[in-house]
Amino acid sequence: MGTMTLREPAAAQHHAWLAKSFGRTDSLLMRPDDLEAIAAAGEYVTKYPGTHLFRQGSDSSAAFVIHRGRVELYRGERSESRVIARVGPGSVIGDIAMFQETPYHSSARAVDAVRALRLDRRRLLPLLLERPIVCLRWLVAGLGQLEETQRRVLRLLHRTVKQQVADLLVDEADDLDEVRLSQSAIATLLGASRQSVNEAIGELRRAGIVESGYRRIRLLDPVAARGLAGR
Repeated sequence: MGTMTLREPAAAQHHAWLAKSFGRTDSLLMRPDDLEAIAAAGEYVTKYPGTHLFRQGSDSSAAFVIHRGRVELYRGERSESRVIARVGPGSVIGDIAMFQETPYHSSARAVDAVRALRLDRRRLLPLLLERPIVCLRWLVAGLGQLEETQRRVLRLLHRTVKQQVADLLVDEADDLDEVRLSQSAIATLLGASRQSVNEAIGELRRAGIVESGYRRIRLLDPVAARGLAGR
């Protein structure tokens, strides 16, 4: 694992990113000294695909803000593990358990190369108490993630499994229009049966919208997928 403290010269360029990650709002502007305080409370960590930021049941000593890459959140171990979410740049993970001082509720594993800001609880909590603007921005960021989750749930209501699968594939596709999720993981994320997901992907494949392989689905026609998802 590589680390880089935020006080190194190269880290200064990330201040703008930090300001956006802590709640995208123009009404609660953070001062340069707020950003410096956040810098003092954390460090960057680098994780390679398949390695963990934290594991379920371990001490929740820190929260993480994803700077680059994607992270898979899952519960359980080995063959019984179930993916519950995938998050990308700007997402905050591990903070609920950290604030509650309970073990992490899930494991966080890098899908691809991940760079994240690790904020230690012992340094972050005093910072939030001393700086109300930073505290409010953290709250705004958390509520924003919750709102996005609610919007996703609402989009999935009253839709067929095929429409739900198309919607998820549009969300999860990378720059090459590839989705590196198993059909089992898709079923877990949607709360659907694996058979119904298999059938939906088969329909999408026959319609020329996707092609699929082992733990990989590629969007051949992203426009058609978005249309099916109602976007």
